[in-house]
Amino acid sequence: MSFEIRKIATYRETTYIEGGKRGERPVTMLGVAAVIANPWHGRGFVEDLAPEIRDGCSALGKQIVELVLKEIDGEAIEAYGKAAVVGADGEIEHASAIIHTLRFGNHYREAVDAKSYLSFTNKRGGPGTSIQIPMMHKHDEGFRSHYITLEMRIEDAPRQDEIVVALGAADGGRVHPRIGNRYQDLQELAAEAARDGNDD
Repeated sequence: MSFEIRKIATYRETTYIEGGKRGERPVTMLGVAAVIANPWHGRGFVEDLAPEIRDGCSALGKQIVELVLKEIDGEAIEAYGKAAVVGADGEIEHASAIIHTLRFGNHYREAVDAKSYLSFTNKRGGPGTSIQIPMMHKHDEGFRSHYITLEMRIEDAPRQDEIVVALGAADGGRVHPRIGNRYQDLQELAAEAARDGNDD
């Protein structure tokens, strides 16, 4: 049984200038969110979430990915991520159950030929709550330039018996990245350790 979708919301923003300086190229971030009925709502504590995960997550992931790719060229996507927000009557586990499955995430990874895991948030919130989708480089989580977060809101979601499930995409990293990456840090630390050792 597939999840019941009440609405789809899409958010897009393109940044041209950051810190008063125009970027080498504009960077676009996109979020696509599905507002679904929480399949575990009103059933008390449900021990086994697997039947709903098995029956609905793959189709939902595939549908949202298709919508993302209609809005932005898959080959242009450099950073990606996911998020879920459960309504007030749901458990955080309900949000996590949907997005933390291979059935859901593999559609996105395969569509953009990604090597990195999908960064994520999952939380509880009411209508209009901030939906934050953290992203990182699709091939290498060490590239800090692509640690970016898209923020969007849906004024009437999630209702108390709903879950918002979202995917994010960006065709670049931050407009003026200047803090280097994890590999540069490791090289610097190794160099410092070597110098300290020589000083002894």
